Amino acid sequence: MKSFKKKLKILRKELAKHKMSWAILFFVFAGGILMRTIGVHKILGFYFDQGRDAMVIWRFLHEGKFFLVGPTTGIAGIFRGPYYYFLIMPFYWIGGGSPVVPAIFLGILSMTAIALMGYLAYKVAGYPAAIISIFVASFGHYLVLASRWLSNPTPMLILSMLLVWFMYLITLGKRQAWVGIGLVLGLSLFNFGSSGELFYFPAVIIFAVWQRKNLPTVRQVLLAGFLFFLTFAPLILFDIRHGGILRKNIAEFLFGRESFKLSFWEVFKIRTNFYYDVFTTKIFHWRQNLEIFILSVVSIYFVVRLKRFWQHDLVKILLVLLISPMVGLLFFQGNYGNIYDYYMTGYYLIFILLFSIVLGKFYKNILGKLFVALFVFVFWQNNVPVTWSRINDNLTGEHSIGLKNELLAVDWVYKDAAGESFNVDVYVPPVIPHAYEYLFTWRGKTKYNTNPTEQHLDLLYTLFEVDPPHPERLEAWLDRQAGIGEVKEEVRFGGITVQRRLRLKNE
Repeated sequence: MKSFKKKLKILRKELAKHKMSWAILFFVFAGGILMRTIGVHKILGFYFDQGRDAMVIWRFLHEGKFFLVGPTTGIAGIFRGPYYYFLIMPFYWIGGGSPVVPAIFLGILSMTAIALMGYLAYKVAGYPAAIISIFVASFGHYLVLASRWLSNPTPMLILSMLLVWFMYLITLGKRQAWVGIGLVLGLSLFNFGSSGELFYFPAVIIFAVWQRKNLPTVRQVLLAGFLFFLTFAPLILFDIRHGGILRKNIAEFLFGRESFKLSFWEVFKIRTNFYYDVFTTKIFHWRQNLEIFILSVVSIYFVVRLKRFWQHDLVKILLVLLISPMVGLLFFQGNYGNIYDYYMTGYYLIFILLFSIVLGKFYKNILGKLFVALFVFVFWQNNVPVTWSRINDNLTGEHSIGLKNELLAVDWVYKDAAGESFNVDVYVPPVIPHAYEYLFTWRGKTKYNTNPTEQHLDLLYTLFEVDPPHPERLEAWLDRQAGIGEVKEEVRFGGITVQRRLRLKNE
């Protein structure tokens, strides 16, 4: 209690001494929350993955169907652990099945990560770095979109900052933080992360060699190992129950498909361009001459002053974490050589933290202050208008698809049917309509007290989304539907079309 009162007293003094900085931090942070919560009920992307995940949670909450695995990894036959479902399940329950509530939760969780990042920036370069880091992460276009994504990589934002924080605590002699590292590594690799988070492990090994004077005690090793084991224990049980299917698929992926190759130079140029796009787009939505100039100045300043930056243990931690995947992914050829931006979600805030520390150090003289002011102006113009336009989209465009018009389409079917039993056929790219399976189930059970039936009935509704990349697939599907039922009424909601049909007698 005395320790808490002492810390509270220190905080009050700090607030009184730096009122302006705290006021700026408050308004920037509040703006970040706004950017992550406004319009979620309209533009939430609720598609293939989101519908699949929501259906698993619905079946558990309403039918008692337990699960041992979570979302797929994108690699055939390999699953993540179930902890993402455990994380968002309470918010589906609170929201009565609405995906809006878990999406808002993930957005606020991302702001918690950003707050921790600001604290870490402050520890190295003071309030200027803290403000810059929170400002960039709160309003950066792609960071806002990543924070609003109802998907398992989103919690990697908080896990990445927890990893940095635990590593930093260890440099201060607080060995118990190794326990936290064990938990974060397991959650990142087996439950929330993608290929990029695999390279947390070599980074932590390098860190352990560096911090060998602060290695954990035997008790801490056992506790960290136990928590690490818990993160993939459900997968082990699932694998045992299904005859070793996960082991077989993982072995095939690692060794049968040559997921790791030593063809370094073949992929060097491709990966270099990939790294440039991944990290620079987290600062600027688009990069033209002025944006490239700003990024170049910051990079040159960092390289020139590297010796001074290297004196900070936190900077060393960030560099080890960033270099590890950049080297490792040069050899990664898995998933048929495909590497996507979201594979690096666990490194977005690590990069922004390092970038903000450099700018924070820049801020110490008049010329530096002017440069930072230029950066803030360009960053705002580059990111905020396009982000604000995106989150205020009413989804009226002919290709617009989001939760708002998906629900309009589903509700129209239920209202038009007026309690009569009906069939529904759905076309969506990429073919499997998990999203509508969930939306019809959720709305039918909670609002209309009915659901589509599989028994063939005369009343048939066809619902389809536009498919610009492959219009021929949609055309072929509609041709088949023409032989099943005659269109009686058609309505459109953005990029979604709904038709009431009367099934043909000879069908």
